[in-house]
Amino acid sequence: MRDAGIDALLVGPGADLHYLTGYRALPLERLTLLVARADGHHRLIVPTLERPRAEAAGTGVELVDVGETDDPYAAVAVALTGSEEGRLAVGDRLWSMFLLGVQGWLPRAQWLRASAVTRQLRMRKSPAEITALRRAAQAIDRVHAAVPSLLRAGRTEAEVGRDIAARIVAEGHSAVNFVIVASGPNGASPHHETGDRTLRDGDAVVVDIGGTLDDYCSDCTRDYVVGAPPIGFVEAHEALEVAQAAACDAVRPGVTAAAVDAVARQRLDDAGYGEHFIHRTGHGIGLEEHEEPYIVAGNELVLEPGMAFSIEPGVYLPGRFGMRIEDIVVVTEDGGERLNTLDRAAVTV
Repeated sequence: MRDAGIDALLVGPGADLHYLTGYRALPLERLTLLVARADGHHRLIVPTLERPRAEAAGTGVELVDVGETDDPYAAVAVALTGSEEGRLAVGDRLWSMFLLGVQGWLPRAQWLRASAVTRQLRMRKSPAEITALRRAAQAIDRVHAAVPSLLRAGRTEAEVGRDIAARIVAEGHSAVNFVIVASGPNGASPHHETGDRTLRDGDAVVVDIGGTLDDYCSDCTRDYVVGAPPIGFVEAHEALEVAQAAACDAVRPGVTAAAVDAVARQRLDDAGYGEHFIHRTGHGIGLEEHEEPYIVAGNELVLEPGMAFSIEPGVYLPGRFGMRIEDIVVVTEDGGERLNTLDRAAVTV
């Protein structure tokens, strides 16, 4: 904060607050706000009815509770005494109703995004965080290993999705964050919402799943085929495997996020599928399934040891099928480590 010339961080409920204090605040219409000052005098402002939960979290921060009829923004102003005209960095996801309330009490302050500070902390994972991500990745790999037993003609995407969700919990996750089962032409939509389509012989099926285990997220995609693969699928998937492996191999300290994206994109361009790769190559992962760094063209962020993100190129052929291969990769001192180890070849069931 001092290096960035920031006098205080104002962080509401979400991953940043959890990272800084260990407190998982509920996103309520009542204000919860961490006021973290560069001089070390921090306060966590909470509704009175939430104080027991905040105390139980053991935040190590002075708690200030606000009653139902009290003005919470007055408490924020007191916590910022001496910084009324300072540079205040606000959590990127603080609701506008709260930001406007704080600004009404501090009209002369300068406002910045808190990610100027928090992104530098959260992008570089500690050894303990990497261990947690590895456990989550191993658990989701075990779920994928069971997916072939769940896929067969006649079942709906929704039926398969429900079984996968149960497996995610059974393998140790405390929450199921998402389950994408995209069969046949639905696979050409990267964020297809698992629905009532019935699986048929000859369907390619994209399965993208993730959850939260010990606070850290898993996220992994593999491809499956029910019966004989559709025309063109084998060739496209072989090209995709090459592109995904090349991008993973390109991960190392000193290269940029954009350069890793370019490797995957060039391989698919060379194979004739470039126009069908329609999204970024990857996203950061940690307390949230999508966070910085983003592996995308134009992002000149230089990769450093401890950064963790997905590598997930895809090929999407509208009206026919889609495919995606996704692993979580951590930057090491001299390269990258894939946390997901399950085979990347398409599985025929």
